[in-house]
Amino acid sequence: MLNSSFFNFLTLNLLKHRSKHSVVFFISTLIVFILSSVLFVSSSLQYTLKQTLDQQADFVVQKMRSGKSVDTPLSWVDEFAMINGVTVATARVYGQYWFEPAQKYFTIVGIDMYEKNTVKKLDDLINGLDTNKFLDKPHMIIGSGVQKSLVRYQYLEKYNFRTPNRNIETVHIYDVLGKEANILGNDTILMEMELAKSILGIDEEHSTDIVLNVPNELERDNIKVKMILKHFDLRIIQKEEIANSYENMFNYKGGIFLVLYMIVLLAFVLILYQRYSMISSSDKKEIGILRSVGWSIKDVLVLKVLENFIVAMLAFILGLIMAYAYVFFFDAPLLSEIFFGVNNIGNEVIFTPFIPFGLIFMLFSFFVVPFISAVLIPVWKIAIIDPVESMR
Repeated sequence: MLNSSFFNFLTLNLLKHRSKHSVVFFISTLIVFILSSVLFVSSSLQYTLKQTLDQQADFVVQKMRSGKSVDTPLSWVDEFAMINGVTVATARVYGQYWFEPAQKYFTIVGIDMYEKNTVKKLDDLINGLDTNKFLDKPHMIIGSGVQKSLVRYQYLEKYNFRTPNRNIETVHIYDVLGKEANILGNDTILMEMELAKSILGIDEEHSTDIVLNVPNELERDNIKVKMILKHFDLRIIQKEEIANSYENMFNYKGGIFLVLYMIVLLAFVLILYQRYSMISSSDKKEIGILRSVGWSIKDVLVLKVLENFIVAMLAFILGLIMAYAYVFFFDAPLLSEIFFGVNNIGNEVIFTPFIPFGLIFMLFSFFVVPFISAVLIPVWKIAIIDPVESMR
């Protein structure tokens, strides 16, 4: 039955019912677009964060006092570096700086220009700098969010930081991080480590925390025990814990949208079912005529399923294309604010295209299968009616 005549009739049927299908097509496209956009954003963020966190240090060690982290002695760096299995141990300096004019926090990160870093991306950034030019006077590299805040208050080339001991540190803007670094670096200021200590009020013999690399995963538990035996007042954070916290956060937000989508899709499927259950007399006559000229129930079902499958697939493909453009070409305005939040500095991020095949299959299963199911049952009920009765 699936010959050229059948497909010609199918095409004519689609054109004949185009006004009836147009509303369903529009709503279907919108539903696919919204769900695809959410899943594309979530997938891209998880991929980017995984790529970033894969290059982070394996352990972060903090000194604790009364349940709060305090400055960590630099002497601990050499102690931990002597443990077998630890390849790199480095002190880190970072902290929050209150930008009074905009009532926002900046994150200051100190970098050591002459020491190998445990964070590969930071190492790559330092290798690309003209060290002599960067150190000839106090310089900083700022995130795009920081730049916008500074420009708004006419700090175009430098900014005067107030230190805890009431001094003023004038720091010049050396460069701005690209948007591709905005997921983690939007509100970040990179500067030389000693300068960062001065602005944050950290003395020369301390750092914010210590990071370590342990390449052999089998040794990590033993190394954690050895560090705890050296100092009981510390907290050890593994890279996997940070990755899980980020993943849970984005899965949570994506899950909320998924639940809302399922509710909307269920309502849409019920509307489709009701619409095809209340099939018009002209549609009944059409099915009756097809049955009377020799079409079987199976042929009628194949015709109607293919007719609606084409509508569903066109809506599905168009919705995917629109979502892809919205997320990866226009950087998902409004939706990105929902994922990142707007509590401190607004984040304009470039989303990296990353769409697993399983994600497309899931989208297809969540949309096309319920769509066809909602159409199939009502059409089958009409197709089994006696052709003479259908044409009355």
